[in-house]
Amino acid sequence: MLARLMKCSRRSLLKALKIEWAFWANEEQLPPEGAWRAWVFLGGRGAGKTRAGAEWIAGLARRGGRFALIGPTFHDVREVMVGGPSGLRALPYERPLYEASRKRLVWANGAEAFCFSAEDPESLRGPQFDAAWADEFCFWSYPEETLQVLAHGLRLGASPRLMVTTTPRPTRALKHLLARPDTALTRAKTWDNRANLAPDFIDALTERWDGSSRQRQELLGALIEDAAGALWRRADLEALRAPTHPALERIVVAVDPPASQGPRAAQCGIVAAGSYGVPRCAVVLADASVQGVAPQDWAARAAALARSLKAHAIVAEGNNGGEMVRAVLKAAAPDIPVRLVRASEGKRARAEPIAAYYAQGRVTHAGALAALEDEMCAFGGEGFSASPDRLDALVWALTDLLVAAPAPPQVRVL
Repeated sequence: MLARLMKCSRRSLLKALKIEWAFWANEEQLPPEGAWRAWVFLGGRGAGKTRAGAEWIAGLARRGGRFALIGPTFHDVREVMVGGPSGLRALPYERPLYEASRKRLVWANGAEAFCFSAEDPESLRGPQFDAAWADEFCFWSYPEETLQVLAHGLRLGASPRLMVTTTPRPTRALKHLLARPDTALTRAKTWDNRANLAPDFIDALTERWDGSSRQRQELLGALIEDAAGALWRRADLEALRAPTHPALERIVVAVDPPASQGPRAAQCGIVAAGSYGVPRCAVVLADASVQGVAPQDWAARAAALARSLKAHAIVAEGNNGGEMVRAVLKAAAPDIPVRLVRASEGKRARAEPIAAYYAQGRVTHAGALAALEDEMCAFGGEGFSASPDRLDALVWALTDLLVAAPAPPQVRVL
């Protein structure tokens, strides 16, 4: 950096300094020293992870090469890593050309960056790269499989390297990556990047999560382990993810409606699941929970999810709202049966039989359901005091499918 700036005139020096990343970046955002093969940058929300990843790739691209950009979905890669406000095409240098048909960025010197989704690990089989940037790694559907395939493609140049930027979650894949001797780790707090964030952003999140494990994870970038006493463990849930499943015989969307609306209201839990086989097994298909909206809006969201999955019924808790809940759901989905259920036991008592089904391997998740799984792994643990709205919806859906509903008739050939 210094040698380049020394060649500039006074006016051009100020201009160059204004966009010099190595001058303005926080220390945690710059590549660590040493012979690392993987650099893991753990940071809270808004801590500057995306900018750090984009600057690292852009710096490599100025010398040429082939790179992989991998996010939780292809949409995330395109809208955050490539086209976002801190993405590669927003940096104050050369703006690479984005070729949508080939899902790649091209720089004037011939450097290329190809876009991949962690939902499809096999798409990385074949291509080869000098380096790769993996964003929001802890929210990938198949992190270990994707890294295994990517490892065979990192084979160009003298020292192929991987950068991982993510808000931390104690996933098995992240723990394995951090345990490797050739992994370097940096951490950043959301507060470290306060100057580049909206004035009330940190205050709002602090007010919402103050004193909770979510504050340490989402703002401080800390790796939070499983809570003692919780009914679920993250490693167990990850082992139960299954991208494919048998044909589903019954599908329901469960709704745990809030008692109010607005910024301080509880979430409206909306979870879809389906069942199959004998003994009954279930697949959790989607989490469409939403916070702060009016009843007609969460009802419309539940109805849209039910129609998209061709659900057989909507199951809704009636303790808060009673017939009003049925009425708004019927108005949003007049073509789908709506059934009200009422809680006569505490939340833990209702959840424990469902946790037992998970322990038996009779419930799987169709993909990564990060917010729902966070709530599951915190519920029942020490210090947990939040309202488990997503979990409540999950429990109602699986209770309907595995406990309340009888098994379909079977034909046995004698």
